[in-house]
Amino acid sequence: QVRLVESGGGLVQAGGSLRLSCSASGRTFSGYTMGWFRQASGKEREFVALITWSGSLTYYADSVKGRFAISRDIAKNTVYLQMNRLKPEDTAVYYCAARSGVAVATEDYNYANWGQGTPVTVSS
Repeated sequence: QVRLVESGGGLVQAGGSLRLSCSASGRTFSGYTMGWFRQASGKEREFVALITWSGSLTYYADSVKGRFAISRDIAKNTVYLQMNRLKPEDTAVYYCAARSGVAVATEDYNYANWGQGTPVTVSS
């Protein structure tokens, strides 16, 4: 059974940085694509970034390109989202997700497994 646990969220001032972590367990994730999504209050969940478990492919939403970086540590079974130059509009609950297969999958229905989310608040 796949389990994803996010951590690292919190309150930060605009222009600051945070690093989110997603600890993955329950199976071997070789061949998987791992994604980060976010959902702001009153809005739909939106894609942020993805990485294949091999690390060969990364993809970002235009809104975070150049500010956020996704990475993974195979030894720790952990996926990271480094968020720099944060803006108030980045405020949301951030979710880690996993799907079998390699794909540039930016829609949430493509992901079968989800974490519980970690909140990020960026103050102006």
